[in-house]
Amino acid sequence: MKFGIDRLLAEPSLRSPLQGKRIALLAHPASVTGDLTHSLDALMALGELDVSAAFGPQHGLRGDKQDNMVESPDFTDPVHRVPIFSLYGEVRRPTGQSMGTFDVMLVDLQDLGCRIYTFITTLLYALEAAAAHGKSVWVLDRPNPAGRPVEGLTLRPGWESFVGAGPLPMRHGLTLGELGHWFVDRFKLDVDYRVIEMESWEPEAGPGFGWPLGDRPWVNPSPNAPNLWMARAYAGTVMLEGTTLSEGRGTTRPLELFGAPDIEALDVIREMRRLAPHWLEGCILRDCWFEPTFHKHAGKLCSGVQIHTEGPAYDHGAFRPWRLQALAFKAIRLVYPDYPLWRDFPYEYEFGKLAIDVINGSPLLREWIDDSAAEPGDLDALTVPDEQAWEAERQPYLLY
Repeated sequence: MKFGIDRLLAEPSLRSPLQGKRIALLAHPASVTGDLTHSLDALMALGELDVSAAFGPQHGLRGDKQDNMVESPDFTDPVHRVPIFSLYGEVRRPTGQSMGTFDVMLVDLQDLGCRIYTFITTLLYALEAAAAHGKSVWVLDRPNPAGRPVEGLTLRPGWESFVGAGPLPMRHGLTLGELGHWFVDRFKLDVDYRVIEMESWEPEAGPGFGWPLGDRPWVNPSPNAPNLWMARAYAGTVMLEGTTLSEGRGTTRPLELFGAPDIEALDVIREMRRLAPHWLEGCILRDCWFEPTFHKHAGKLCSGVQIHTEGPAYDHGAFRPWRLQALAFKAIRLVYPDYPLWRDFPYEYEFGKLAIDVINGSPLLREWIDDSAAEPGDLDALTVPDEQAWEAERQPYLLY
């Protein structure tokens, strides 16, 4: 199969509308071609396009920043001598100055298929800026490694943020190119928008179910996105960032596991299986021990749970990471009623709101967890209508 960048490089007819235009590239470390050349280097090597600028999202164009809320500066690329503008530094949105450096922005970002992954919000901000300045935006499409399944509550009005671009469920099941079309319609943007589609992407085909496993190497799109298994679990495990539990940052398996020094993982797993065994289908939960080298609980031995999606027990259609992680929180709340679960700190520059609520786009999930009388069916009653509505809403935007 071919990603959008590979088709653009291989097919002159796709590039012809770019002749005579100034080109900017919005990219990150996973913006690579099939032979693992960075897209900026590959476009420069063509020698026929006027690449006049580049932009980097959260974590930087080349992947220089490890954690959230660690900003990247603007700089001049030392090889190609073009300005590199940070969209996670002094600004989150392209400014008038940076918008004056190009005519067409090529967006080549590997997404993880989750609402809170900030690259999709960066795409929305780029589209809004392009509409305001009369610029064009082309997405060079890439796979959604989490595939087509939909899961989670829809973000509620008033909860928009850098990790909540709009009324999407946590796991949206679209590619970045498809999301761009939805953004244009949803926000009524008057912008020249195009998608260079992938060739032969089969999101329902195993064993990758969204990622061309065995055909395309994995490159981290952000520092703690090390493999496909993390991408599968991420729509659930990202919620750990709003808790006092470790999400495995500071280990070699971040966002595939969770734990803390003061819980017993076997007790938590046992309670999860008692509460809602049907929410644990499609994967294997394994109790484990780990010691983060940095971030939460650094240097402390944690009792934890690893979510295994990489073996023959993985069932793509049955696996529901958002419900699984919500169930883990519920189990901890029941086993340890006074556990200080929620992390009280600014999350992606949202002040005065609990991080777990910012991540979920409303307080609804946290309220379900904290209500000792609330049962799994009560969360389904809230969530299933949202999921069904999104399944219908996204249908016109499916390109594959």
